[in-house]
Amino acid sequence: MGNSTPLVLSPAPHLRGRASISRDMYLVVIALLLPTVGAIYFFGLYVLLMLATAVITAVLTEYIAKLMRKRPFNLDGSAIVTGILFVLVLPPRTPLWIVVVGSIFCIAIAKETFGGLGHNIFNPALAGRIFVTVSFAGALNRFIAPTNSWLADGITTATPLGEGFISTMSKGELYKALFLGNVAGSAGETSALLILIGGAILLAFGVIKWHIPVFYLGTVFVLSFLMGLDPLLHILAGGLMLGAFFMATDYVTSPLTTRGKIIFAVGAGILVVLIRKLGSMPEGVAYSILLMNAFTPLIDRYVRPRPYGYVKGVKKEASP
Repeated sequence: MGNSTPLVLSPAPHLRGRASISRDMYLVVIALLLPTVGAIYFFGLYVLLMLATAVITAVLTEYIAKLMRKRPFNLDGSAIVTGILFVLVLPPRTPLWIVVVGSIFCIAIAKETFGGLGHNIFNPALAGRIFVTVSFAGALNRFIAPTNSWLADGITTATPLGEGFISTMSKGELYKALFLGNVAGSAGETSALLILIGGAILLAFGVIKWHIPVFYLGTVFVLSFLMGLDPLLHILAGGLMLGAFFMATDYVTSPLTTRGKIIFAVGAGILVVLIRKLGSMPEGVAYSILLMNAFTPLIDRYVRPRPYGYVKGVKKEASP
């Protein structure tokens, strides 16, 4: 009776652990350092300017939005993650003013307009990418080959999924270049190796689960093969790897249940292949994830988790 510890009453479930929003977000930042360093190595210091611009703009935009909404501002890392991801899916010589405009859209429109972290329907970084693509199409269609010049412009060239892409390498050499990242593309999407290591870090710390990446990549591989495409090329090229591990797995915009995650991933994989094969765009990762984001509430509604301790009822026999 002499214990002064207060009695705390709260509804079930009663779970305790080290997980928190800040912990998970900063673990994502650490995992993203790998493709980020790769982007700077392959495309130069200008990418670092883009990253600084995007992160500072994203954090300031969230701060101002919280003030306007009279909500507390917490540097939980989510705005930093959004800023980094937004730059990694942009061409490596995107003008800085477009980076600023896109970062503001990511936070102010795609995130805070819906109520902030935990309420947004669409992945903010991908929403920002689509917004600047539609708004400034001419400036967002210019990709460069990996360059040793860390500040100057590089040589404009087509990406491996583009119609104008011509390679003098053998298939094996091309796969190796795609795996390591020595090809043209968006800043942080080219190195499958660095993205896989970053994804492995997230899996090891329990930040994400394996279902979405495996079923997303697996669906693209199988369907590409069935449709007569090069499945390995479509796995390694473009933004599929980055999207599978760092965007499709977003807690807020992906389904809650394991079955729901599998449905989400398979649907996104089908959309990627259909857009790449039948659409007018060489890439379809951003659109596939955003479209499946829109279906997430519907998936969660019809694919519900089984309540803890639930026992299926036994039908009573009709009395004579």
